[in-house]
Amino acid sequence: MDANSSFHILIVDDESAMRATLSEILGGEGYRASAAESGEAALDILRETPIDLMLLDLKMAGLDGLQVTETAQSISPDTVIVMLTAHGTLESAITAMRRGAHDYLLKPASVPEILAAVERGLRHRAQALKQRDLITLMQRAIQELQVPGSGVGGEGAGPDRFLQIRGVSLDLQRHVATANGKLLDLTLTEFKLLAYLMQHPDQVIAPRELVSAVQGYEADEHEARAIIRVHVRRLRQKMEPDPDNPEYVLNVRGVGYLFATTPP
Repeated sequence: MDANSSFHILIVDDESAMRATLSEILGGEGYRASAAESGEAALDILRETPIDLMLLDLKMAGLDGLQVTETAQSISPDTVIVMLTAHGTLESAITAMRRGAHDYLLKPASVPEILAAVERGLRHRAQALKQRDLITLMQRAIQELQVPGSGVGGEGAGPDRFLQIRGVSLDLQRHVATANGKLLDLTLTEFKLLAYLMQHPDQVIAPRELVSAVQGYEADEHEARAIIRVHVRRLRQKMEPDPDNPEYVLNVRGVGYLFATTPP
């Protein structure tokens, strides 16, 4: 069985020739392809059928691509949208991406361009679903730990496995970090740095101690400051709402860094 056959793609275009061409291209690659001749018909399909990815024409009679994109976000938020647009409506396609579309293709697109856009979209969907599952698993485990006598199954489960402060949660066993429900894409060093600071909340930790704890070797004061400064900057870029005005990982000039349990 073709691996692509598990993916259902919806083609939405008011030109029958375009629907037929895209259906043939995608079907030839093993995808399950359906087609809709209008935005209204596409939304009806989304309400009834799980769709992994939608190739959506921007300019159509009735509901246009922008309107379909906005409604699809509530009907089928897991469906990835790739906008089809002509050169003259490129600006509108970019607007659609700001409103939730993942990518766009300029008509006429070549077969390799179409297939590449579909593959990118499906990879994006898979990553988003994986992140959501990890966050759900982590939140469930934390909630169970907070219920007296509930227990959490699995080796290594227990209060010491999780850290949670001000919406930032760490699973020390799985090396998963989230901030306000968003999965953080941290390197191992960034994860260990954040974990060490959260294990010592509101305590100012000197750079030399952080280098020793996070990277496992001793550094002089000047070297340690340079090393930690880089990792702190990258960590802030990934977790702080405003990295230039951090509210979690704070610097005490000339002393070190701390994880704040209350906003500054």
